[in-house]
Amino acid sequence: MAGPRPVVLSGPSGAGKSTLLKKLMKEYDSVFGFSVSHTTRNPRPGEENGKDYHYVTRDEMQRGIDNGDFIENAVFSGNMYGTSKAAVQDVQAKNLICILDIDMQGVRNIKTTDLNPIYISIQPPSMEILEKRLRDRKTESEENLQKRLNAAKVDMEFSKEPDLFDVVIVNDNLEDAYGQLKHALLEVSYKPSTFQSNS
Repeated sequence: MAGPRPVVLSGPSGAGKSTLLKKLMKEYDSVFGFSVSHTTRNPRPGEENGKDYHYVTRDEMQRGIDNGDFIENAVFSGNMYGTSKAAVQDVQAKNLICILDIDMQGVRNIKTTDLNPIYISIQPPSMEILEKRLRDRKTESEENLQKRLNAAKVDMEFSKEPDLFDVVIVNDNLEDAYGQLKHALLEVSYKPSTFQSNS
């Protein structure tokens, strides 16, 4: 794929990936573009189709996977998720650095492709803090919450595998984590001169 080298952001639900991404996209909207994933799950309150996710049926998603339209796909909590080649190409066509928000299954899948992204893992300081963050959201049933916590345990172990991630950021303090994320991206950004704050 042509264009600047993409960035893969991974980490468990509740680690703060979305919050960090929103800050980054707001400050550097002329440098980064977000690859909008596909999912078969229903939108949460406030989420928009085409902005947060492309919400599709299982049949549509499976057809796309069978046709080879996806770089990676995974099933989580009974829902399908995936990154389409078109979503990445849309961002790269605008000459922006494409950011992909992907789970650990997806990271393993992308390692087998020729995408060659920078891999960044966002991790919570501890399981206790992660559980509190997820409970405070009040968006999950207890059963789903336990699934997310179990997945997070696996994810936190996964992030320790050598050579899997280029950068691991522990999000204990949002501003500190954001500073580390910017620093990591600055190291790899093709256009450091464009990486100036808009503020």
